[in-house]
Amino acid sequence: MNKLAFAASLLSCASLLVACSDNSPPASAIVASSDEQCDAADLVLHNTTVYTANDAQWTADAVASKDGRIVFVGSNTDARRYMCGSANVIDMAGNTVYAGFTDSHQHLEGIGRRTKTLSLFGIATLQETVQTIENWADTIPEGEWVLGRGWIEREWTDQQRFLDKSDVDAFTANKPLYMPRADGVSALVNSRALELAGVTRDTPDPEGGRFERDLDGNPTGYVLANAMNVFRDILPPETDAYLKDNLLRGLQANAALGWTQTQDAGMSYRLVDLLQEIHAEGDMAHRVYAAIPIAEASEMLSRGRQTTADDLFDVRGIKVFIDGTLGSRGAALINNYSDADHNGFMNRTTKEELVPVLHAALRQGIQIETHVIGDRAVRTLLDWYDEAYNAVPRNEWASEDLRWRMEHAQIIPPSDQQRFVELGVLPSMQPSHGIGDLNFAPDRLGADRLGYAYPWQQLVDQGLMILGGSDAPVEAGDPRIEFYAAITRKRLDGTDGPGWHPELAVSRATALKMFTLWPAHGAFQEDIRGSIEIGKYADFTVFDRDLMTVEPQAILTAQPVMTVVGGQITYQNRQ
Repeated sequence: MNKLAFAASLLSCASLLVACSDNSPPASAIVASSDEQCDAADLVLHNTTVYTANDAQWTADAVASKDGRIVFVGSNTDARRYMCGSANVIDMAGNTVYAGFTDSHQHLEGIGRRTKTLSLFGIATLQETVQTIENWADTIPEGEWVLGRGWIEREWTDQQRFLDKSDVDAFTANKPLYMPRADGVSALVNSRALELAGVTRDTPDPEGGRFERDLDGNPTGYVLANAMNVFRDILPPETDAYLKDNLLRGLQANAALGWTQTQDAGMSYRLVDLLQEIHAEGDMAHRVYAAIPIAEASEMLSRGRQTTADDLFDVRGIKVFIDGTLGSRGAALINNYSDADHNGFMNRTTKEELVPVLHAALRQGIQIETHVIGDRAVRTLLDWYDEAYNAVPRNEWASEDLRWRMEHAQIIPPSDQQRFVELGVLPSMQPSHGIGDLNFAPDRLGADRLGYAYPWQQLVDQGLMILGGSDAPVEAGDPRIEFYAAITRKRLDGTDGPGWHPELAVSRATALKMFTLWPAHGAFQEDIRGSIEIGKYADFTVFDRDLMTVEPQAILTAQPVMTVVGGQITYQNRQ
């Protein structure tokens, strides 16, 4: 199954948020007899394999919850005492229960937006991509913006080059166009958009960004990182109602895939306030842990951490951007790209901007999450983190337990892997990036650097917890793809290529922790969620097969059966 099929499946699920269905697992007829002790639970899932992500009790037959918390993990026989009173007892025969899956790096509003705008995700050729844009543009009135997202040249079988204005100008002459690449840190704009933004051959590149230019110095319409800002600034304003609907759609789509929490890497306060409304209205289909973009750091430091009593929503971090992406040749490398005469760029956030924020975060107990991809960006940020640790006296720190993160961290030399351990830095990584980027990473990096690119098992061997995520809507945002990618390090069709280093894939037990217990640790929540243990929140993900034992390809076609958050069924499959 290709990514387009998965994306289509995700979008078709966007409106599914149900408490029951005719074809759902049957309620069990088993109840405690009159002479057995009755400790009625609210929910009992039994007659299954329960993967707890808890090393002390890795599997069980049944699990029960009361008032949103787990009260029992054990055998079917012992579970009978909870199958009484008004308990919702569900026979899970044929299905498998897991500790609730967490996407540790996602952009929730973008997931919902993807269900309503042009998505170029998964298209197989450049020609088909341009035709899809033209078909969409034909539906847009003259003078209005042509908007979409998700094109990615690495997937194209005819040509693998960046889009530019020459591809779209002929059919968008009077319609400005803005379409981010799948990575979200580069974009296609047309001549009309360049005109409206006032970008010409004489416009200098901004700090931390670039206008790609032809041999005559004219902008091509491919823009990177901070150069995107001048176009974002002139896009039509969006209403709160539009954004709130996107958030709701994102919640529903995620729950339909089995996510019980997503960790949003850069949620603006406008979206935070809208999500607070959604929470107050009782429409949270899964938990959200959020970091605020550094542009709003002063407000974050003023407001401080915000959380709800039920731990469905927690705002605790600041998201920072440093470099670009490998595919766009914007990732900051120590040495030049193997296929270009430069080494990427830094300073999407400068050191001068970041250092005061790091110092304040230490004093206030705020988590830092930093986008870094290239080895130069990784090394530089380790230096900046270390300098901040030493600049602020320890007696002024709010806590010694920082858990600062590096998001993506795709190229990490062995010497810097050890520095993650020494500085207590958590790598937040997306397995699907690896199996996508490895299609072009040999050209970008060369053989030597591939040995420490996407180095999942190397980091685990260092004793590090990898926080597994998807970076959706950059990727499909599907836990099945992420789990499969982590354990196989292969394309979705089961193939790989030279330099893919299969030894850097991880075991299934490690992959399960990457999407359950370790992201909970990354959010300071390992005491309340992340594994199936008595006293923790009853967050469960249920698939129709055992991801821990089936053939790898069968993981990709597993069906989400049920999503449980705090003991409440927020999604149940209708099929």
